Amino acid sequence: MQEPLIFDGHNDLLLRLHQHDVPAGKDGFQGAGGRHIDLDKAQLGGFGGGFFAIFVPGEKSLSNDMDEMLLSSYDLPLPPQVDWNDASKVALSQASILINLERDGALKICRNTKEIRECLNSGLMAAVMHMEGAEAIDPDFQTLDVLYEAGLRSLGPVWSRPTIFAHGVPFRFPNTPDIGSGLTEIGTRLIRKCNDLGVMIDLSHLNESGFWDVARISTKPLVATHSSAHALCPHSRNLTDRQLHAIRDSDGMVGLNFAVAFLRSDGRMIEETPIVTMLDHLDHLIEQLGEDRVGMGSDFDGAVVPEGIKTIAGLPNLRSAMADRGYNDVLIKKLCHDNWLRVLDLTWT
Repeated sequence: MQEPLIFDGHNDLLLRLHQHDVPAGKDGFQGAGGRHIDLDKAQLGGFGGGFFAIFVPGEKSLSNDMDEMLLSSYDLPLPPQVDWNDASKVALSQASILINLERDGALKICRNTKEIRECLNSGLMAAVMHMEGAEAIDPDFQTLDVLYEAGLRSLGPVWSRPTIFAHGVPFRFPNTPDIGSGLTEIGTRLIRKCNDLGVMIDLSHLNESGFWDVARISTKPLVATHSSAHALCPHSRNLTDRQLHAIRDSDGMVGLNFAVAFLRSDGRMIEETPIVTMLDHLDHLIEQLGEDRVGMGSDFDGAVVPEGIKTIAGLPNLRSAMADRGYNDVLIKKLCHDNWLRVLDLTWT
């Protein structure tokens, strides 16, 4: 099943291209390099596009500690806060990569849902410029204004390390997301600024105190682009049912994270994880949120995903599994892209 096309809530392709010094433009987006996402795999998998994250890795990579996520419990030390001068250079570099992909005709940076729908209808990959962790945003929001004009339409105030705006959750298992304090005063202003601009706020990686601060302040639907259900996997990165109910009540949505450590009940980062584990999370999210508020948020090119999928070329296996589970055509289409379009219609106005 290559249809309906999947519009995805999160990927880290720009980081991969940035780190490996891939040639700018379409030539660097072909089927080499072992990436989860490229043009050839998109054709095979029915990948229509999604949120392309700008992410600053910092000096110390979390990947050095990933072996600990094979254990039955873990608490990974997080990298320190990144300085704005360093972060802004990396962010602009990754934004430039996305802009050059657009110039070369590999994708289109979409600033509204009309453009996303046109891409899905034409077969051109749709890209929403997203920022995962706001280290590159200065306290006066001048960087935000510039990136908005370049196409930025979605922003997470934090990755898991702290920023001047908020605090994220560390990678702990088992644990709750109730770790640390919430938004700072500048973080409150950031939420209001994004509401005014029409930039979607991403709650993924934000700790529970920050989550409830955003829920109190924001005038827009609550959205977590790439998160899973804490009730099924008690990881600090996952959302509790109480959080899911708040998202439901705001008419927001959650994109299911494909990262296996956030899917498995044992919290382990093991590729040999069946697709049915993903369906268990989809079932729970649909039960808690309703079928109009759930989509995909893969974390492709930034995580270990189930072996039955591996890359976007394996997305037909996910569609087939949903059909085998008894999901009807209307529900599958909602999960693949309609629900993202619905919430973005509400958020970007």
